[in-house]
Amino acid sequence: MVAEDGVRVLFSPSGRQGAVKAGTTVLDAARQIGADLDSICGGRGICGRCQVQLGSSKSIPLDPTRITEPGPTELNYRGRRPLTPGHRLGCATHILGDVVINVPAESQVHRQVVRKRAEVPDIEIDPVVRLFYVEVADDGDNDEHRLVTALREQWDLVDLLLEPQAVSELAMALSDENVGVTVAVHDGTDITAVWPGFRDRSLGIAFDVGSTTVAGHLCDLLTGEILATHGEMNPQIRFGEDVMSRVSYAMMNEGGAQELTDTIQTALNSAVGALVDDAGVERGDVLEIVLVGNPIMHHLFLGLDPIPLGVAPFTLATDGAVRTKSSDIGIDAHRGARVYVLPCIAGHVGADAAAMMLSEGPARSEQIQLLVDVGTNAEIVLGSSDRVLAASSPTGPAFEGAQISGGQRAAPGAIERVRIDPETLEPRIKVVEGASWSDEDGFSDETQKTPVTGICGSGIIEVIAELFLVGIISSDGTINGDSPTPRIVPDDRTFSYLLWGGPPRILITQADVRAVQLAKAALYA
Repeated sequence: MVAEDGVRVLFSPSGRQGAVKAGTTVLDAARQIGADLDSICGGRGICGRCQVQLGSSKSIPLDPTRITEPGPTELNYRGRRPLTPGHRLGCATHILGDVVINVPAESQVHRQVVRKRAEVPDIEIDPVVRLFYVEVADDGDNDEHRLVTALREQWDLVDLLLEPQAVSELAMALSDENVGVTVAVHDGTDITAVWPGFRDRSLGIAFDVGSTTVAGHLCDLLTGEILATHGEMNPQIRFGEDVMSRVSYAMMNEGGAQELTDTIQTALNSAVGALVDDAGVERGDVLEIVLVGNPIMHHLFLGLDPIPLGVAPFTLATDGAVRTKSSDIGIDAHRGARVYVLPCIAGHVGADAAAMMLSEGPARSEQIQLLVDVGTNAEIVLGSSDRVLAASSPTGPAFEGAQISGGQRAAPGAIERVRIDPETLEPRIKVVEGASWSDEDGFSDETQKTPVTGICGSGIIEVIAELFLVGIISSDGTINGDSPTPRIVPDDRTFSYLLWGGPPRILITQADVRAVQLAKAALYA
């Protein structure tokens, strides 16, 4: 059972295998062989992230005697992550003979998060920020040297730089005879945060800063779980409904660009507060922020001059990725939190298009793909691994629910689905976060909790398509006032369609149809 050069260990599902000395822990064996097994506490039986199962293969049978029985560490385990029945702690389980070790997905460092929607690709969790728990020796040396030495000896981490804000955190963490600390290491080089004791929570936020709406997702960097989502109208809209209007405002008003920058940075900071409040966490838990947006938004939230983007040849201040700190762009998060901004592609093809290409990967595909980001500023990407082309168009904010009489952002209560009966011309609707259609029994109960508030971009697209299909709107976009339904109501010299009787009363007006036509024409062009 035991080879002369040690015992054979096979890790599943990675397939990594090798020989280790008998008595080696599963966690140490994984490190020696290069298998994917998570741990934050460094094998102290605190974090519970190194849970494994005993497995088998054609050549290695399932034999519990080939590992040690549970000892005090496992029997008395009270760690952060519950010990699942049938699982063992890799840091406390010693290998006695040839064995197969199954590593469940939740114990893998680079595990994949598989989304339910088929069109969203699997995501490999590999955060740029990693947490490490160490015990710091009290040898009379300075705090920084003691910490760096501990990280080198316990985690093989070398050439680390302790950032200024982390120096003060370290001094506080090592007070009161506390020797155990958790550190956050960014990109394997910079120590950006220090906490006393053991900690296993690090959070990040992904922001899409659109011309009309700002959307953010709060994410657990260790698990990939989305903890909270927040969206709001971009407050810059009061300076102009499209990006060129905002550039014009910056050109024509002294200090206008700074005013636009201050406005969006304040909105982003407010969104961070809403996200952490929803998730019941602290701003100091946020260690990483990623931002994307079209070139005008990109320049404004970074405080770059947008005016060159308003005139030919539409010159970007930078087309490279930007790395900065959250405090540099007015966002209150952890003092060491990093902000990463994806690169812009061209004068009016921005970081949001780059993110779309990164996610969907036309350059990685032999088949030709067409990607369309429909918003106030729309981007279209066409190509394959041979060649990728990109174009943009200012479509106006109609697709985002703005410039629409009953329009709003896609928040709970907003109409997002519409179907119109071709016989009766009566509509049925469905709202954001609602499970029932308006002609189903559960709808009235849902609207008691979340009343109908307006119609968002996807809803306005659907209702106009439905109105055309049932003949209420003609091919030139005119609402037919002779349609045989009481839902057609006079509106000055035109007509409107009553979608929702209220409250609030939601009409699809002739001006709404024209706004969508204008946006569609720009997108087609």
